[in-house]
Amino acid sequence: MQQIIECVPNFSEGRDPQKIEKIVDNFRGRKGVKLLDYSADEDHNRCVVTVVGELAPLRDAVIAAVGTAVEIIDLTTHSGQHPRMGAVDVIPFIPIKGATMDDCIELSKEVGRTVAELYSLPVFLYEKSASAPHRENLAAIRKGEFEGMEEKIQLPEWAPDFGPRHRHPTAGTVAIGARMPLVAFNINLNTPRLDIATAISKKIRHINGGYRFVKALGVDLADRGIVQVSINMTDFTRTALYRVFETVRFEAQRWGVTIAGSEIIGLVPMQALVDTAEYYLGLENFSIDQVLETRIAE
Repeated sequence: MQQIIECVPNFSEGRDPQKIEKIVDNFRGRKGVKLLDYSADEDHNRCVVTVVGELAPLRDAVIAAVGTAVEIIDLTTHSGQHPRMGAVDVIPFIPIKGATMDDCIELSKEVGRTVAELYSLPVFLYEKSASAPHRENLAAIRKGEFEGMEEKIQLPEWAPDFGPRHRHPTAGTVAIGARMPLVAFNINLNTPRLDIATAISKKIRHINGGYRFVKALGVDLADRGIVQVSINMTDFTRTALYRVFETVRFEAQRWGVTIAGSEIIGLVPMQALVDTAEYYLGLENFSIDQVLETRIAE
């Protein structure tokens, strides 16, 4: 059976189109690999690529893209609203068809060993691939970011899983792992006050007692004069998008603030949108099988 795996690498470059295209070119024109989407955000200064492929071709494409990013991205001159610790900040592998989570875990380890050897890049395994419980959460690994990683990596509990015991001078470190499909879901607020977005983020994220499978932080969109609650939904089947959206709306009302809009970064499973439509439209006994495109694809 053909094994199809998804990969959603995040690169710390969202402002230079030439650099972005050079990185993304690694996923173009490769047999067994399909580039589905890529998007860049200037405020976050980050590019998110979504690609699917067979195990070996996908592995080779990802390794090549890491090499390009290490070569052209210099984090000593990088700034942006999104936390980052590496030129390639995170590389998750997700089972899609004919592949298991164990397959993705093994792939993440193979890619980790290889990029560490080829590019002298320290690698942390995270999520399902994590070598210890305290390394499962990406936010815990990334804490301190690029600037603090040189000191952090010397601590016994934060020795890299692969690669040297020192931060790459310009490319930092990278987290590689296997996980469930994630929805990057941002909610913009009609206010320039970052403290409001930060307070709301703390209300909804799991680490502060909020919803399970939700990570969030406040982001200042200075060019637009507003702020954002930037959210990662790590399992939309257990915490729905609409539930988080309504909670953000409810919490914002306490500050006299409204929602300006929301956005999804990268791709989203159709079921996540079906669940949201079912909730807001009050649909009864609705199924994804009633979606026209689903039936056509059968």
